[in-house]
Parts: sequence; C-alpha cells; structure tokens
Amino acid sequence: MPNVLTTPRGEALQGDPWQSYPRPQLRRDAWINLNGWWEFAVSPSEPETFDRRIRVPFCPESRLSGLETHFPEGACLWYRRRVTLPEDFRRGRVLLHVGAADQVADVYVGGKHLCHHEGGYEAFTVDITRQAQAETEIRIRCTDDLTDSAFPYGKQVQHRGGMWYTPVSGIWQTVWLESVPETYIEKLNIENRGASVTLSLVPPLSGTVAVDGLGQFPLENGSVTITPENPHFWSPEDPYLYEFTVETESDKVESYFAIRSLEIKQVGDYPRLCLNGKPYFFHGLLDQGYWPESLLTAPAPGSYADDILAMKCLGFNTLRKHIKIEPEEFYYQCDRLGMIVWQDMVNNGAYSYLRDTALPTLGLQKLDDRHLHRDARSRKAFRQNAEAAVNQLKNHPCICCWTIFNEGWGQFDSDNVCRWFRTLDDTRFIDTTSGWFRRRETDVDSRHQYFGKLKLRGDGVKPLVLSEFGGKTWRVEGHIFNPDKTYGYGACETREELNAAVEALYREAILPAVERGLCAAIYTQVSDVEDEVNGLLTYDRRVEKLSAETMRPIAQALQAALEKKKVASSEELG
Repeated sequence: MPNVLTTPRGEALQGDPWQSYPRPQLRRDAWINLNGWWEFAVSPSEPETFDRRIRVPFCPESRLSGLETHFPEGACLWYRRRVTLPEDFRRGRVLLHVGAADQVADVYVGGKHLCHHEGGYEAFTVDITRQAQAETEIRIRCTDDLTDSAFPYGKQVQHRGGMWYTPVSGIWQTVWLESVPETYIEKLNIENRGASVTLSLVPPLSGTVAVDGLGQFPLENGSVTITPENPHFWSPEDPYLYEFTVETESDKVESYFAIRSLEIKQVGDYPRLCLNGKPYFFHGLLDQGYWPESLLTAPAPGSYADDILAMKCLGFNTLRKHIKIEPEEFYYQCDRLGMIVWQDMVNNGAYSYLRDTALPTLGLQKLDDRHLHRDARSRKAFRQNAEAAVNQLKNHPCICCWTIFNEGWGQFDSDNVCRWFRTLDDTRFIDTTSGWFRRRETDVDSRHQYFGKLKLRGDGVKPLVLSEFGGKTWRVEGHIFNPDKTYGYGACETREELNAAVEALYREAILPAVERGLCAAIYTQVSDVEDEVNGLLTYDRRVEKLSAETMRPIAQALQAALEKKKVASSEELG
C-alpha cells in the first residue's frame, strides 16, 4: 500500500489533500475535483487493462503518487478515471481542466481523442460537452522525453545531482471538471496600471462588476476601468485585495484584484525600483518549489502558505520563483499573505557547463546571443510556453518582475525576445538575462555571484539587482536527502556559524551596496533541494536554519539604507 500522506511538518493528512478550488481568480460554484486515485498503465498503445493505480496530482516519480518510479524516456503513461456526473452538472457546457502534465498530453473522453497539448508547465482546458454522459470515462496519455531539449525542462535531468533534480513526468497539477453556461466567461483579464485597474472579459460580454466597498460598474464591450477615489495599495506589509463579482446575462464569477504601482525612478545618483511610488528594496530568496515526498507538487495546498509565512517571519518580502510555474494556489497565497514574486520563465534548449556556468563564473560574461540556440523549433517552443505562462499568471498582483533567461540556459536573441515580451505584458519589470550574457534590452542590470568578495556598484543607467548570491550550506543530521554529497557555496558546521556567516555577508557586502545603487538581493535559497543543502529550511521543512533574531534586523536595515536613514546595528534593532 502507498505511504501515508504527510505535510512537510510531518502531520498525517486525511484523504486526498488537493481538494481545494484550483482557480482562485475565476471562481464558480459548479465543479468536480478529480484528484485522487486513477487507474494507471505504461504502454506504447492504448492499453486493454490498467494494472496499477496512481494518486493524482502527484507525478509517478514521487512517493506520494504511490509508485515512486521513473519510466524510460518517451514511455507512454496512461491514466483512466470513470466519473459520475450529476444531471444538473450538464446544464450547459462541461470543461475538463488539467493544471499541468509533463511534457505532452493527449486527452480521450468516451473513447474519442479531443486534445493534444505540448508544454509541461501550463494549464490547458478541453471542452468535453458532447462526450460527457452520466457515466464518463476520461483517459489521459502523457509522454515525457528529456532527450528532446525543445521542450521546457527547468531543473529536471535524467540523472540528478548538484543543482539538477529528479525528473518528473505525467500529471503533476490538479485535474478537475467545471460546468459552465452555453455562453460563459472564458477568461478574465486584470490589468493594473498605477491607481487604476482594467477588467476585461473574453469573449467581450455585457454585464456588471460589483466591487466590495466600491459599488457596481457596467461593462462596455466587455471591459471596465476602475479608479478608486482613495485607492488602498497592495504591498507585502499591507496585502489588501479588492473582492469583486462579474455577472453577465448567463454567467457569474467571483475574483479579486489589487492596486499597486511599479516604476523606475531616478533617486539621487541611481535609478531605483519603486513600489507604490517609493523606492523599495526587494529582499528576496530563490524558491525552487521542490519537495522530498512529492517533487514538483507540494504535498498539500497549505504547504505554500507555510513556506511563505516562514520566509515573511524572517523578514523577506520577495520570492524568485526559479524556472518553474506553480499551481495558482501558490500565487493566490502570495497575493493574500503579501509576498512579491519574481517569476522565471522555464528554460529549454541545450545546456553547456563550460559556456553557461564555468567560464561566466570566472568572469567571462560577454557573449553575443543572437546566434545561440539557433534551432527554430526550440525557439518557437520557448516563445509559446513563455506566452502561455504570462497569460496564465499575469492577473496576480504579487508578480512584479518577469525573468526571461537565466544564466544563458536556452538564451537566444535576448534583445528581440525582450521587445516581444513587452507586448505580452509591459506593466512589470523585466529581467531579460539574469546572471550574465547581458544585452541592451532589459529593465535591470542583473548579476549572480557566489564566489569571491562582493563588490557591487550600479552604473547609474539601470537599477542594479543581485538576482542570485549566498547559498551557504549547513547539513542538518536526520534531515538530509543525500548523505554522500553536499552542494552549495561555503560550508558551515553549526547553526550559529551559519547565522553569523549570513549576517556578515549582508552587513559587509549587501548593505553598503544599497547606497551604491543596489535595489534587490535574492539569496539562495528557501529550502534544501536534494544534494543542495543551502536552504534556510531543510528539504523536509522541519528545521529552520536561520533565526528571526538574525534576519529581521537585516530586513529593516536594508530598507533604511535605501531610504538613506541611519542603518541601525543588530543590538539597536533587536
């Protein structure tokens, strides 16, 4: 029998944990969650029998799936589920939603092939109205081949180790059904510019928007712009959300928006990243989003809030979601709890250790990328998946920056890619080339440094951000994934030594750099991941390595330095 489900803190979970509503920004009342046990088979052709079971939404490589097996590259993974639909559920149209399936998914309902989807990290929807009966059989076939680098793969490799992790295949986010009217709101777009928010429907239906505390607003051609007289701005310190309801002649959905402004202003000698009109220090952490028992999928929806709150308690206000698209639940919790997100795109294309890591680490960081990764199929796939990610996530106010390329992984023609990216969303900061291989088109001067003495100074042209640094290690016995290998950047033997080393790094290198133009610093990282033991939490999330007594005064000092106030000592702030 499969292992008992537990939270990252070790508490036993009752039943299947992923039963919450999966789309917080477009809520309806008629839905059926299909997470839980599915029949499962591995077969090159449609199987006659399904000889295994798997717990969705956990990938087959994970312990919580009940299988804990990685099948050969290109293997066909078949899922089958029979669903009983209530009569009133088929009142209009029936939609099947798949949160994410890695990498290629084909959907069959009632024996008919309805959808072919390529991607691996974004959600897709299938209209199954004609095939939906009182008893409906759903089959989903997934294939995953990491030897084909055109598909996005992020941190996955065939043979994990170091900064590369266990591969994931198949369904790894929520699968669910939704009943909608014949004519329904397919998509809700929320665009925040300064103190105004524009809401628009796809298709452009007529109706009204009722905002709690603000009143009702009519939709004209499916759109309305709302500018509160006294806007309540969203920030990590005050994450205020406006709840609203959209009602058309046939449909009704609930959602929320926030009001916050993002801009770059010249302040003294340096350009600064500003939140709500004021310079703001983005004090952040790299967030890989991996879990020992469930890999890409959190053990339970509440696990995201646990991580976010743990980091907020240490004084951090930003998470750089690293080369991964999370379920909507993660971004909702960041919206609700007040955590800024810098969102990476998921890389594809070939990786070269010499070109992309070793030489840049030694300082060879100039490279014309126009002719890198020239494969047309790979470039097209990157654009398609990046566009899907932006369209899926851009309603979330927590997201304040998009990262297009990281350390050259899959990087190509970045100036033109950045110009194209701005057509998708020009309301947020863009970090085109995080780390190195910098070109012209980007909002920030983004650097990575793990070795040597940090000597940071802005150029006065673009805001300076240190988008990766730190990564100091401490192995906590009894909470180590791999007892034979340690990956990180500077070993510490005790909790006290780690706290002292991290405090010294911030006070001796980061704080002085704030007055020389530094606007953001992203420390590596939220948690240990497999070989990496450089997290602030252990991989199982049961041990917090850094103390609030060490970190909270640093957070206050960083913002104070940005505002050119007196930078207090630990004793004064603690």
